[in-house]
Amino acid sequence: MQNNSQKKRVQVEIFGDNYFVKGHADSKHILKLADYVDKKMNMIASKNSQLSIKQIAVLASLNIADELHKLQEDYNKLLQILEESKET
Repeated sequence: MQNNSQKKRVQVEIFGDNYFVKGHADSKHILKLADYVDKKMNMIASKNSQLSIKQIAVLASLNIADELHKLQEDYNKLLQILEESKET
């Protein structure tokens, strides 16, 4: 993620709604994140047409949080392995 001093305003579409996102990140990065969230929401919606938009958003958030948590655990395990290998 690129850190610039000036905030950018990027229009994204997530699950059929448009949002304006302000941030220091590169516009392409923001668009990529929005596309990822959009795909997650559409995948969940396609599996259960009875869910409300709020339920779809919450389930997508939980899925993404789970992915992040697993990646953080893997990262911490790798750091531990590196630290142990330095000690030997």
